[in-house]
Amino acid sequence: MYTFLLASICWQPMLTPQGTGLMIKHETVLQLTDDFEAHAQETESGVEFWLARDLQHLLGYMEWRNFVAVLSKAKTACEVSGHGISDHFVDVTKMVELGSGSQREIDDCMLTRYACYLVAQNGDPKKPEIAFAQSYFALQTRKAEFIEKRLLESERIDARHKLTSTEKELSSVIYQQTGGNQNFGLIRSKGDHALFGKSTQSMKAQWKVPANRPLADFAPTIILKAKDFATEITIHNAREESMTSERSISAEHVTNNRAVRNTLLQRGIRPEALPAAEDVKKVERRLASDAKKSHKNPDSLT
Repeated sequence: MYTFLLASICWQPMLTPQGTGLMIKHETVLQLTDDFEAHAQETESGVEFWLARDLQHLLGYMEWRNFVAVLSKAKTACEVSGHGISDHFVDVTKMVELGSGSQREIDDCMLTRYACYLVAQNGDPKKPEIAFAQSYFALQTRKAEFIEKRLLESERIDARHKLTSTEKELSSVIYQQTGGNQNFGLIRSKGDHALFGKSTQSMKAQWKVPANRPLADFAPTIILKAKDFATEITIHNAREESMTSERSISAEHVTNNRAVRNTLLQRGIRPEALPAAEDVKKVERRLASDAKKSHKNPDSLT
């Protein structure tokens, strides 16, 4: 089945028709929206696409040959923008019924949302369908990016909560097996040094973390998951091997963080070189605020 690279679909600033004087009635907008959404299809891998033959009529073009010229311009615009044409325009053929009852093969093209946007941008600005499509596909792409950003932020918040839970469990293990949990901070600091190749304080200074805030609150998701993984291994081995001293648990934690660091380095990721992420508490407050607003206005992006 055909595969599109969704990662390369990006929002482009919407260019509205100038001097056309087009006014589209509310009822027409609703009808066009329904029509465009009804013609959207998905590949087996879940990638949304439209067929050019369908888009031709949705954009008000009666003749295929005229629409092919618009497709050609859109492909050129795609290439100029730095995207692969084959990622967004896939030529296909399909069989159609003729009046005589026979069939014949015709050319068609599968278009990603971004490809449809480019087609609209290169269409006849006098057509109300074109004016609508320019806004429709730009907004739909923007919505997709907005949703993706939200999912990534939620993933980071979940990773931060998971690390907090795992570190509490390690603190409990230290208390149970050494007779006190005063060594937890020291063990965690040694783990940080093994992971970053720098002390916790050095990383806090580099990331401009307030003195009273944990380093992890400003760590990117991959670092949160790396720290959590190393800590989980420490908990497992500390229990399995019945470690009863700060020294033995620290050595275990350092070994695990160093192993995780080596894995990251092998994949081209240097933990200490990553930029700080936004304060996770600020992200949580924003998502909570947005959730309240969405209940008041479900159709609002923010």
